[in-house]
Amino acid sequence: MSWDLIWLGCIASLAAGLATGAGALPVLFTKKISDRLLDVMLGFSAGIMLAATSFSLIVPAIDLGGPWIVVVGIILGALVLHLIDRFVPHLHPALGPEGPPSKLSRVWLFVIAITIHNFPEGLAVGVSFGVGNISAALVIAMAIGLQNMPEGLAVALPLRREGYSRRKSLWYATLTGLVEPVGGLLGVALVSVFHPILPWALAFAAGAMLFVISDEIIPESHKKGFEREATFGLIIGFVIMMLLDSLFV
Repeated sequence: MSWDLIWLGCIASLAAGLATGAGALPVLFTKKISDRLLDVMLGFSAGIMLAATSFSLIVPAIDLGGPWIVVVGIILGALVLHLIDRFVPHLHPALGPEGPPSKLSRVWLFVIAITIHNFPEGLAVGVSFGVGNISAALVIAMAIGLQNMPEGLAVALPLRREGYSRRKSLWYATLTGLVEPVGGLLGVALVSVFHPILPWALAFAAGAMLFVISDEIIPESHKKGFEREATFGLIIGFVIMMLLDSLFV
């Protein structure tokens, strides 16, 4: 087990998580950003996640374990997220409440929803460090950080509109990103100790990410009438991540 690798994975996933708070900083100055711009940013976020899942998780998982392990791992990752999504109460601003009824406040249900969303991203960063290719792992950490920034704003703005103060809105947005270091530590520690599970872990993280992209981000970006703009945002995000992966790995 390489402690240096574990520390790097933790620090990188923490930096990616803190990018959520950085993206929410505009909430200190305004509580309204156009729905068109927000949907483009969410589409951009989905595109980055989709490319990172494809090139930084699925491709190395196939190289390490073959296609059948990857098929099973992706399905398991998606199923686990589905079960969490179904049995843990949470709230999406555009999609409404999901899971069983709860007496928790709307803000905490919202925080839970983003936490569920962010954990697979931290796991993906941690597992990518377990591969041992530091440059590739840093690229995926940077990609997750990039896509976290519009998500941070998408968290903070609804809270601001519901009457929360600027500082509280920023704090809750930052808080939702802090689950990523937990996922990062788990991912890098597991694959460092049990190296044979690496292709499984990569595929599992990919399946969880694909579930989040399809079930949450894309539907949320298509709710307000700006589907085409969100689609082009997704394509731009995908292309940028593809270039990052090609040029720096």
